[in-house]
Amino acid sequence: MNEIEQQTRAAVEQVLEQAKLKIGDLFVIGCSTSEVGGSRIGSASSVEIAEAIYRGAISVLEPRGIALAAQCCEHLNRALIIESETAERYGYEPVNVLPQPKAGGSFATTCWKNFAHPVAVEHIRAHAGLDIGSTLIGMHLRGVAVPVRIEQKSIGEARLTAARTRLRFIGGVRAHYQEDLL
Repeated sequence: MNEIEQQTRAAVEQVLEQAKLKIGDLFVIGCSTSEVGGSRIGSASSVEIAEAIYRGAISVLEPRGIALAAQCCEHLNRALIIESETAERYGYEPVNVLPQPKAGGSFATTCWKNFAHPVAVEHIRAHAGLDIGSTLIGMHLRGVAVPVRIEQKSIGEARLTAARTRLRFIGGVRAHYQEDLL
């Protein structure tokens, strides 16, 4: 479990190096603990693996003031677990559901148990994210997602995909853009 925690910490740090997030921004994690453990997605949910991933991620995000959003599995229509203050800040309407390891996923369940005031919401627009085991976080990212190439290629046996977002470009061929916002 220590290795999984360290791999998660490294992956989140590597995404943040490129994502240029600010205090209060949203970082979404979709996680198949089954895949991390070497099984097919949805077949071997593990609270122990989820706890290691949570510890690794929150140890990087919390000191930077970046909000964590945990994507639930398809059985809860990929709802997200976030802190209630985050939902209020962004105007996300809570829904009534409690994630469980086999209905929501072990990672979302772990986040629910560890957050101070957790709520479930149906949709967010995160600024960056980490997909652990092909859980398809893209639907929860802002409009223009940009792949982030990181050195950490996996957590356990699960492949990683990372993304950040950027502002949309408008204005056509004569437009000039702010380099620091790319």
